[in-house]
Amino acid sequence: MKTNSVKAVHASVLLVLPMAATADHLDVIEFKLKEGCTMAKYLEIVKDFNTTAGKWGYKAEVATPIQSNNLESLYWLGRSKNAETFGKAWDTWRNAHSDANSPESKLSARFGACSRNSGRPGSDTYSTKCSTGWPWRCRWRSDHPKPSR
Repeated sequence: MKTNSVKAVHASVLLVLPMAATADHLDVIEFKLKEGCTMAKYLEIVKDFNTTAGKWGYKAEVATPIQSNNLESLYWLGRSKNAETFGKAWDTWRNAHSDANSPESKLSARFGACSRNSGRPGSDTYSTKCSTGWPWRCRWRSDHPKPSR
């Protein structure tokens, strides 16, 4: 009887312990390619963008939906370490547009010639990372807040 009580307490503690999580920032831009712009051409612009934006801790990739209620749009998935890193990258990108000859301005013009944006939500994303293979044995990383639900 005592053994079952101890097991129950241990099981309860394991279930209550929070899981390790990391929070990244996800910048999603829904867009469509303009007439005459191919996916290959757009990805070449993204590659050039990543060369520039990588210095700011931001990296982008393009998602093409295979199951969705909208199979016509494409999705820019920009990732950064957290919202603060995204904000600094955004400030750098935006401020560089004061110079029409900056690499950022030239990239913006290329994007504008090739695509039309239709939406842009941003999100913090959480994923669990635990080397034990048993997520309930992990703890929250202290440098990221717990998500509130």
